[in-house]
Amino acid sequence: MKSLRKFLGYLLSPIHYLFFSLVLVIFHPIQWICLKWGGYKAHKRSVEWLNHCLIATYYLLGNRVRFINKQPLPTGRSIIFIANHQSMYDISPLIYFLRKYEGKFISKIELAKGIPSISFNLRHGGAANIDRKDPKQSISEILKLAQKMKALHWSVFIFPEGTRSKTGGLKPFAVGGIATILKKVPDALVVPVVINNSWQMVRYGSYPLNTFTSMRWEVLPAIEPAGRPADEVVAEAEAAIRAKVVV
Repeated sequence: MKSLRKFLGYLLSPIHYLFFSLVLVIFHPIQWICLKWGGYKAHKRSVEWLNHCLIATYYLLGNRVRFINKQPLPTGRSIIFIANHQSMYDISPLIYFLRKYEGKFISKIELAKGIPSISFNLRHGGAANIDRKDPKQSISEILKLAQKMKALHWSVFIFPEGTRSKTGGLKPFAVGGIATILKKVPDALVVPVVINNSWQMVRYGSYPLNTFTSMRWEVLPAIEPAGRPADEVVAEAEAAIRAKVVV
């Protein structure tokens, strides 16, 4: 069965990449127009549709996306969504299915240029684009995002493992970025999100992509920081995610 899925990956991956690339190219000028003529709200809406269309390209491989959110999360309060990280395909479902929470990303600065649509959104959509080789710049960018969260009730998506897990297993969570945000936005709610099987989509690398994979995102119960140490809050989120990760 695995060999058949891999064989189908050789056939279907070019179709996926063709449509994935077309979506990025088409939405690049759409984002520019929305931002220039409609401002932040119009641009945000265009980014939501961009990610909706990117998710649709997963289905061209026979893959399935299931996003579960049964948690009664507030919309007028900043949320720190903490998730495990398995592939680049983790991102679009988070943006689209949690769109009403105004979530922004902490991203590598290298991604903020050269990629149609994605780089434009990272530069103009409110993300913190950090240079991992420059701690001072990284902290400054995170603090800017935290100020916006405090003023505008934005939320943030953080992958505290720091890098993708190639086998689905969970790596230790780093506390730094989360602690910085909690210091500036102490009333932010911490919400773990567990991602399962998105690593299977890229188990053979970028080509071929795997086919007929069932991927799942699940929002777990919120954690109230309430003045607790950041490392304790992050450890609780890590434990909640670790208990739900399927390896």
